[in-house]
Order: sequence, then structure tokens, then C-alpha cells
Amino acid sequence: MTQSLFDLSTFFKFFIGLFALVNPVGIIPVFISMTSYQTAAARNKTNLTANLSVAIILWTSLFLGDGILQLFGISIDSFRIAGGILVVTIAMSMISGKLGEDKQNKQEKSETAIRESVGVVPLALPLMAGPGAISSTIVWGTRYHTWTYMLGFSLSIALFAVCCWLIFRLAPWLVRFLGQTGINVITRIMGLLLMSLGIEFIVTGVRALFPGLLG
Repeated sequence: MTQSLFDLSTFFKFFIGLFALVNPVGIIPVFISMTSYQTAAARNKTNLTANLSVAIILWTSLFLGDGILQLFGISIDSFRIAGGILVVTIAMSMISGKLGEDKQNKQEKSETAIRESVGVVPLALPLMAGPGAISSTIVWGTRYHTWTYMLGFSLSIALFAVCCWLIFRLAPWLVRFLGQTGINVITRIMGLLLMSLGIEFIVTGVRALFPGLLG
């Protein structure tokens, strides 16, 4: 039990996977544009609301995801393959520079324009805690379902939310420092990391469903 609690490599992979999926650095321009009309205090409140919502959504996925799959009779290996394909698709969008188009459709953009608060929708959902992050969290939670792992994953989600909060607090400075080119480069690097994790999900699911197929 003690060993699993300090399985730092697993928690690190989970954390990096979330970071690559959500790509908070790539969302900075979106955050800036959506909060451009707000005062500094209101922007900080939106930042806190968004990241608290992300943590709640991912915690819910972590603890209730397996039960939801069982309710619909979906095996974790089938879900792992589907989640892996989704993650790879998002990664390809990040590498090609079309992530924003996939995460938010035209209707969601028009609805955003008339909302005063954008912290929960669309920042937290679907821009940050989108289908990819949710499915990835469910896969990790069902693969390592002891209480020690669940505690570690919960702390990783909390740390991730805090990191995103700090990044958004520094958003104006980061935009000036990195520029759009720097943000694009980071987004593509995250996309490559994400594609590797997605392929790993797919291979693990295929190996479980079709023993001997991959050797």
C-alpha cells in the first residue's frame, strides 16, 4: 500500500497527461479575450471559478466514472480504446493548430458572447475539462482503483488546478513574453506528448480485448 501511495512515476504521468490534454498555456489567449472586458478583480474571480470547476469535474470523473461505465455496460478496455482515439484526435488538432475549432463550436462561441460569467462555461467545460481530460481521468481511475492511488490522483488534480490558476494569473505577462509563436510551439510539443499517451491507451485496451494480437 505504501509503495502505491508513493508511485510518483504514475502520478507524474497522470499529471503530465492532464497538462498536455488541457494545455492551459494554449488557452491563455482565449482566457485573455474572454475576460478582456472584466476588471482585474473580476478576472481573478473568473480564473478561480474556472479552475475550481475543473477540479470538481475531474474529481467526479475519477470517483464516479467506473460506476457510470458499469451502469451502461461498457467495459473499461473498450472505453480505454475510445478514450485513446479521442486523445489522439485532440493531439492531432493541437499539432495542426486547430485545437480551438475542435473544442468550441460556433454555437458555443455565440452563446459565450452574451454571458457575463465565462468561468464555468466555456472555460472549465469544454475548453479545459473536455471529453479528452474526462475520459483520460476515468481510464486512470479504473486502472488504478485502490484508495492510495485515488488519493494520489486526487492530489494530482488539485495540484493541476492550482498550476492552471497560477498560469492564468500570469496570463498577460506570459502573452507578452512568449508571443503567439511561443504559445504555438508549446501547444505542438504538448500535442506530441499527448499523442504518445493516447496510443498507449489504445495499445493497452487492444491487448486486453484481444490477447495475443500484439504479442
